[in-house]
Amino acid sequence: MTDVLRYTAFSEDPAGGNPAGVVLDAAGLDDSRMLEIAAGLGYSETAFLTAPPEGLGGEPGRAFTLRFFSPKAEVSFCGHATVATAVALAERIGPGELVFATPAGTVPVSVTATETGLRAVLTSVEPHVEDIDPADLAEALAALDWPAADLDPAVPPRIAYAGNRHLVLGAGTRARLADLAYDFPRLEALMRRLDLTTVQLVHRAGPALFDVRDPFPVGGVVEDPATGAAAAAFGAYARELGLVPADAVLTLRQGEDMGRPGVLTVELQAGDPRVRVGGSGVRIG
Repeated sequence: MTDVLRYTAFSEDPAGGNPAGVVLDAAGLDDSRMLEIAAGLGYSETAFLTAPPEGLGGEPGRAFTLRFFSPKAEVSFCGHATVATAVALAERIGPGELVFATPAGTVPVSVTATETGLRAVLTSVEPHVEDIDPADLAEALAALDWPAADLDPAVPPRIAYAGNRHLVLGAGTRARLADLAYDFPRLEALMRRLDLTTVQLVHRAGPALFDVRDPFPVGGVVEDPATGAAAAAFGAYARELGLVPADAVLTLRQGEDMGRPGVLTVELQAGDPRVRVGGSGVRIG
């Protein structure tokens, strides 16, 4: 029987953050079995560890292949499941540096012990940002039932990538962000056509503070409680559009509207296009 661990990421409280399944030994599991396990667990993603490919690097015993499955399909990258896996490993082999070969590329993770528990910081693959076609934007707003006038013009719509693709939309008010009741099939169809993993809805609460929500119909869930991959993509977006300095540390609050509050830290370093996303993690149960 496969041992499926349950961890939450981006919170020190098991009732907060984003829960993920973690299978530390997925050797012998084929794709259909991994998908079956993820669907049975019902979390937005479950992570599966196997031996590393040749040439990955990293310390012996601290490098792995890491794959992610939502209840519906494999996902190329998942930030919260990466953090959850790193914390689960650190509890067993100690804090330090880890290296994961993911379908999106190589993702290093650093795990440290703090006074309140373990904290993991992942480094994304190289990101990029692109425009969205006006017709596709109009369809996204229609699916969300968001009038265009409710958008924040200082946070313009873009598609951002840091392992997978996310549509970034800025909410003009916190109340607009809090009111989320969308057309699930319609948004899912658009996201599949544009190869989007989530739609990241953002309200700027301060110079480096943002409230975010992530509809995730392509994963089979209405909303993701804390989305590390989208946080990395948003960091790249915010830097490219000049919303924040090239050197910056951003705080993203997510999950409050779902009753699972979490905090994601996004670090940007001048001269390094990659984005670092960090947060706490803890076992559930």
